[in-house]
Amino acid sequence: MKTIQIPKGKKIYFTSDHHFGAPSKKASKPREEKFVAWLDKIKKDAEVLFILGDLFDFWFEYKQVIPKGFTRVLGKLAELSDHGIEIHFFAGNHDMWMRNYFEEEFSIVVYNKPQEFELNEKLFFIGHGDGLGPHDKGYKRLKKVFSNSFFKWLYRWIHPDFGVRFAQYLSLKNKLISGNNDLKFKGNESEWLTQYARRKLEHRHYDYFLFGHRHLPLEVPLNQKSTYFNLGDWITHFSYGVFDGREFKLEKYNTD
Repeated sequence: MKTIQIPKGKKIYFTSDHHFGAPSKKASKPREEKFVAWLDKIKKDAEVLFILGDLFDFWFEYKQVIPKGFTRVLGKLAELSDHGIEIHFFAGNHDMWMRNYFEEEFSIVVYNKPQEFELNEKLFFIGHGDGLGPHDKGYKRLKKVFSNSFFKWLYRWIHPDFGVRFAQYLSLKNKLISGNNDLKFKGNESEWLTQYARRKLEHRHYDYFLFGHRHLPLEVPLNQKSTYFNLGDWITHFSYGVFDGREFKLEKYNTD
């Protein structure tokens, strides 16, 4: 478990599910610019930034190649890191094929599974959220294949021009961004991440469970001392989380 103490006047920010590059680079650019503006805004008081996955609609690092584009976003993340802001990145189901580029270029810590953090004596359980909880066994099996080292090695033999374009096509074909039926709220008791969090609480107390993946800003009380939050997305809601050292809350970024 990593422990972080927030200095007075500083905050920790959380963001998830941007899917930059979808449905096209041109259409994605205004959202990228909005996100960069938000990063510039929080720079003045951010101590730590957590990105909970799916920053890109597709990301695959070949040994010597990374996907083209996202210059403004990556440049701003580099600026924040150089400014001394600690950044943690949880790989999502759209950007799970990360190697060491973020760590080497931006000093960003990358995780492939949920992690526990103690932030100002509050216990957080943080992850992207895909493949957790009951049901969806088909996706869980598929994720094991996609995250398998042999499969990733095999995919690297596909030329990047074809490999990236093919993966982007599949992403849009299967409606894995905002707009499909899976993005509808299922009710507090039926949400699979709510069920997952309740099971975790049977073994250990956490003050907050933070996930992305669902594209819905959610606040679900689990008991009198524990709450599950979903961060929403930067496609429809432009929502994010902020922790000031005392309490966590969801907010929305509005440039008007």
